[in-house]
Amino acid sequence: MNIDDFFAKLDSYFDRNETDKIDGFLVSSLESAKEEEDYAAYISICNEMIGFYRSVSAFEKAYQAAEDVLLLMEELKLEDTEHFATTLLNTATAYSAAGDYVQAVRLYRQAVQIYDRILPAGDYRQAGLYNNMSILLEKMNENTEAVEAAKKALAIIEKLPDNDAQTATSLTNLALIYFKLSENEEAKKCLTRALALFEQGEGAFNEHYSGALAGMGEAFYREGEYEKSLTSYEKALELVKQHYGENMSYGILCENCAAVCASMGDADGQESYMKKAREVMERVQGKAE
Repeated sequence: MNIDDFFAKLDSYFDRNETDKIDGFLVSSLESAKEEEDYAAYISICNEMIGFYRSVSAFEKAYQAAEDVLLLMEELKLEDTEHFATTLLNTATAYSAAGDYVQAVRLYRQAVQIYDRILPAGDYRQAGLYNNMSILLEKMNENTEAVEAAKKALAIIEKLPDNDAQTATSLTNLALIYFKLSENEEAKKCLTRALALFEQGEGAFNEHYSGALAGMGEAFYREGEYEKSLTSYEKALELVKQHYGENMSYGILCENCAAVCASMGDADGQESYMKKAREVMERVQGKAE
């Protein structure tokens, strides 16, 4: 089958927001690939199925597609290929989205073993995998292992060209895990470096800059430096509003500002920020409903 035609039609469904037609199209396309014994197309379509079913929370269908294509790839002796690792990553993402973190981590680790064998040291795909593992391990409260995965990702990213924003984002993610381990000094070191990277060149316009500012707000708050904390949080607020509008993250930052004001004994500031936080969250939740 013509796989380019398949992707063009699939993209057209997404472009026209005709998601109700995608399931049937994927199933019929997979049947065509099977009948034609076009294994390359079959593998590609199954991976699209995994991603689509994950996005619509049809997790059992995602798992079935994953099991199907992984078994086929094993039969074709493709277990030690980038394609197999990619399918493992897609499957892990589906399990993660469904809240099955244990299974997701198992699949990520399997993918790491393949990447270590077939990719050159320092390949950017390894960094992405380690970052995903770190985020997942942090959700499982496996924070020490999460730090190690984040450090591995950072070590790779730092060596890539034009990497300031990526490095800064990775440093911010690492800092948030250090907070969970109560290693505040290590977190602050990461954030200080992240902010310096964001603030040089065009980095200050990066959408992740606000995350580093919010993290520094947390670091100053933990040290009792409340004025500095409030300044960092307020800068983060401005950037979140600029990039995303007054979304849920904006509301949470308002709550953080209110907490800082309370610690400073600024009752008026506390009340003002809490009022804004309630307004934003009620509006966001109302839209979601």
